[in-house]
Amino acid sequence: MTSVRITRTALTRGSLAALSGLLAGFAALTVAELVSAAVRPEASPVTAVGGAAVDRTPAGVKDWAIRTFGESDKLVLQLGIVATLALFAVAVGLLALRHRRTGSAAVLAFGAVGAAAALSRPDSAGFTDALPSLIGAVAGALLLYVLVGRLTAPRADPRGEGGWDRRGFLVAAAAAAAASTAAGALGRTLNSRSAQDAIASRDAVRLPAPASPAEPIPAGARLRVPGLSPFTTPNDRFYRVDTALVVPKVDADTWRLRLHGLGVRRELEFTYRELLERPLIEREITLCCVSNEVGGPYIGHARWIGVRLADLLKEAGVRPPSRGGKADQIIARSVDGMTLGTPVEDVMDGRDAMLAVGMNGEPLPFTHGFPVRMLVPGLYGYVSACKWIEDIELTTFDAYDAYWVKRKWAREAPIKTQSRIDTPKPFGRPEAGTVMVAGVAWAQHRGIEKVEIRVDDGPWRPAQLAEQSTVDTWRQWSYPWRATPGGHTLTVRATDGTGETQTEERTGTVPDGASGWHSVVVTVD
Repeated sequence: MTSVRITRTALTRGSLAALSGLLAGFAALTVAELVSAAVRPEASPVTAVGGAAVDRTPAGVKDWAIRTFGESDKLVLQLGIVATLALFAVAVGLLALRHRRTGSAAVLAFGAVGAAAALSRPDSAGFTDALPSLIGAVAGALLLYVLVGRLTAPRADPRGEGGWDRRGFLVAAAAAAAASTAAGALGRTLNSRSAQDAIASRDAVRLPAPASPAEPIPAGARLRVPGLSPFTTPNDRFYRVDTALVVPKVDADTWRLRLHGLGVRRELEFTYRELLERPLIEREITLCCVSNEVGGPYIGHARWIGVRLADLLKEAGVRPPSRGGKADQIIARSVDGMTLGTPVEDVMDGRDAMLAVGMNGEPLPFTHGFPVRMLVPGLYGYVSACKWIEDIELTTFDAYDAYWVKRKWAREAPIKTQSRIDTPKPFGRPEAGTVMVAGVAWAQHRGIEKVEIRVDDGPWRPAQLAEQSTVDTWRQWSYPWRATPGGHTLTVRATDGTGETQTEERTGTVPDGASGWHSVVVTVD
């Protein structure tokens, strides 16, 4: 009986030691959240560690995460970090039951990891970014030391028998849980308040009429086929692929943009209001992410309004390399430290490269770069579409590698000619008879001249093209297929405005975008 009681006591203490570790970890995170409100939200440990993990993840793994989890990849990463921390906390709690000081030291060491991650981020504000992780770790280490002390300190009961302070532990644990929850709630409240100025600044924006409005979208550019992607992608359905675990909330009233670097005769700085006061252009532009696989969803179309970037460069005295300019690369820097490298020649060759301030008739959403983002038609986003931009530096490709180039992506990345079948869906079961096959094709800044469909191994048949809006937009197409019962494979390919037909060769997205023909398999009933 005595041995059974000892075993039960050991199990109870072990469970409570694990709980002590979890409470210490929880306290460390919530205190860090509270401290980050005084520093900046991006300095919180989960965000800092997650960002550092993204920075160090190989390109192939990033691409897999985007394919597997889509726009939930950041949430999955954050949940993974929290789960890892929870397992670590349990292990540390059990360790502390035998080695109290060592367990507390382990919590401090984990805080040091968070601090190092915060300092390693490209947008680090310096030592202050380390404070949330360090202060949170100290709070967690002290709490663990106190709670485990309640499990190990001898206490005499009224019968004169020795034991440990169960009541004292439960009281301390409950108080710690309540205090940690309050700290976390207060931290979240303060952090959300810090974004209120940014939200208010966006709400106050009234976009002026463009000096150069977009041409109306031709009525024939929009096909009415069920299941076909709409020509214009609504803002709330527009794809989002970036590395920001916390979407930056930038106050337009305090935002500044600096233009400087090699070949700049006169450095320029702009406020948001000054950009809005300049002549604005409005254009229909389709964007595509380099992580978009063949047939993938990371492409969308919008009507953008902004300042022509080439005009700003000319005003600063910049010339393209073809006209004797010293710089061949533009480095665009975001408020979150992201860097994107764009060929100067492409920006200044006459295309509608812009610093966008509006999207589909409203100020940019925060998730798409408010207050200002960069767009260059015809280039994949990772070399052209910097969100939350705050700095433009002229340099050379030999002198500087931008964020993604350092991670083995190509320096220059024109969008490849591609096409996609939107309907019927893969593994669909249409009925025999006429089935409308439809989708989109794109080759930004070259345009689409032809789309062809093949059924099984039959001949290529021309699809019916919707009217082309501009060479910078995607193009819808359709094909009335006389479907016969059985299994069939539908394949599509496109030819761009230069006469080049997209290649059959299937490649992955790394290093400069996917290629290959998109196919869907269906069973006709």
